[in-house]
Amino acid sequence: MTAAAEPAAPYAGAPRPPDPDVPRVITAPATPGDRVFRGVLRVAGLSVFAIMGLIAFFLILRGASALSEVGWSFLTEQKWQTQAHNFGIAAVLPNGLLIAVIALIIAVPVSLATAVFISEYAPARLRATLISLVDLMAAIPSIVYGLWGLFFLQPRIIGFVRWTANHLGDAIPFLKVRTGDIGTSYTSSTFIAGVVVSLMIIPIVTSLSREVFSQAPQGEREGAYALGSTRWGMVRTVVLPFGRGGVIGAVMLGFGRAMGETIAVALIISPNFKAITHVLENGANSISALIALRFGESDDLSLSALMAAGLVLFGLTLLVNLAAGFVINRSRSGASTAD
Repeated sequence: MTAAAEPAAPYAGAPRPPDPDVPRVITAPATPGDRVFRGVLRVAGLSVFAIMGLIAFFLILRGASALSEVGWSFLTEQKWQTQAHNFGIAAVLPNGLLIAVIALIIAVPVSLATAVFISEYAPARLRATLISLVDLMAAIPSIVYGLWGLFFLQPRIIGFVRWTANHLGDAIPFLKVRTGDIGTSYTSSTFIAGVVVSLMIIPIVTSLSREVFSQAPQGEREGAYALGSTRWGMVRTVVLPFGRGGVIGAVMLGFGRAMGETIAVALIISPNFKAITHVLENGANSISALIALRFGESDDLSLSALMAAGLVLFGLTLLVNLAAGFVINRSRSGASTAD
């Protein structure tokens, strides 16, 4: 017998139907408007890198003569004697960082508490007013904060500074004022400059943190309440973990603002060129204040040295932002509450 012919395979010669278990990829042709929009966004994103590169190139070009004059000692020298070709930022760089750290120590708890209150506790009518006030504080010019700190805050905070130095200075050495018998020893200090700068970064950290807290998932909020949680328990287990990455970014942004603050610090401090070991004593400095105070009286070498100092501050701020981005990626908002 002749073997029966095998039946033709189904769909032979025809395209195989799509597998229902595989998601279909739906693509839409890009319209001219879409292409223009993507091009504008791409140019805007690349322009950020271009502007940053141009700033770095300008600072390197203008600061090259000073850096070639003193070399690596620019980072280790504590004097600023450009006429004698003996200058460096080893004194002002730590002082500027210390001012920024003091500002963060004061600003971060206040900002987080304010952000939580506005986001979770404030009545609806009051919430809008508080948000507007915080945004308005961020728009106040730095010179206004500096003048307020110089003429209003400093005379009224001297009593607290003196009490702190007298009662805690022996136990905590960096709070001691070595010339406490002189009244002016408690003015124009690193601490007072840090307090003024903290008031300038509080609106930034508060506004960004509040925005992150307000985006916590409503379902997880209600789930916490359903399990018997109090409002603070819900905030502690849902809102704060969800906003951790955003809060870190806000704090780093405030830290960068504090390091670069110029006019307010220049108005408060009594400039010196020595490493600060007692934050309540008269005398402080920072790179930004150094540039502002010395720019108008600088010759060619001094101006190049100021540009080199600005390059160091630019690089430090860039490193802080890169570190902040790494930390934010490791602690993405909502990562701990995603399960």
